[in-house]
Amino acid sequence: MKLKLWQVDAFAERPFSGNPAAVVPLQAWLPDTQMQAIANENNLAETAFFVPHATGMGCFDLRWFTPTVEVPLCGHATLASGWVVLNELAPTLDRVRFETKSGTLTVAREASGRLLMALPASSVDPFSAPAGLAETLAELTGGVAPEELHWSPKGAGGNPGLVAVWPEAALRAIQGTAGLAEALASVKARGLLATAKGDAKPYDFLSRFFAPGLGVDEDPVTGSANCALTRFWSKRLGKKQLRAWQASPRGGDLLCTDESDRVTLSGPCALYMRGEIEV
Repeated sequence: MKLKLWQVDAFAERPFSGNPAAVVPLQAWLPDTQMQAIANENNLAETAFFVPHATGMGCFDLRWFTPTVEVPLCGHATLASGWVVLNELAPTLDRVRFETKSGTLTVAREASGRLLMALPASSVDPFSAPAGLAETLAELTGGVAPEELHWSPKGAGGNPGLVAVWPEAALRAIQGTAGLAEALASVKARGLLATAKGDAKPYDFLSRFFAPGLGVDEDPVTGSANCALTRFWSKRLGKKQLRAWQASPRGGDLLCTDESDRVTLSGPCALYMRGEIEV
């Protein structure tokens, strides 16, 4: 069987930046084991698969797989899937709807050429950190402990995550994730949402996301994590629209808007590859 595949860099003005996602349109679902094997072969943070929804053109059922597991939500692969539909499969459309395990998600074309994606808002809640956790996390930065620790029930990919607030310089200094998987497992977190208030314009806040237990040592740009952090920083900074930078080595630029029960993320996409796979 031959399948079309696109690799798209989400939240990127040009290839080799942002977050790469593989997108595989299907006419009908493959067995879960086969989709997982394709995602493992791609070895990207996420591979997205979608099939036409019964309601007709402009609506699809969408699922996401890391190299090791299926996840209930992925922002950047949703944006990449929207790019494929709106630019390659149905360029006359200006908006696409995806039915997912996290509800209905939409991607719309903006006049600027960027794409606007609406995702469910998620919260950041108080957290009673166990003794020694902050010290363990300090090892990631070369000795700077996080200033605050919080909890996000659906932090990234719909998975519970630990939120750590650092100074910007310490956030940018994180190198490697040795010991992080064990530290996260000790509090039943699936990922670390590291964040900092922006020291200078134009960015209101910065972030990085690590999920070694999900097969993702560091995710270059994480749409769902920025949903949780948008709500967090919106309350602190007293503004609804925020400019965000994900400070991974590849980097990602997002415009985030807190809209009550939804958060919208706006960003560009860059095509890296059109291909065909045999399974």
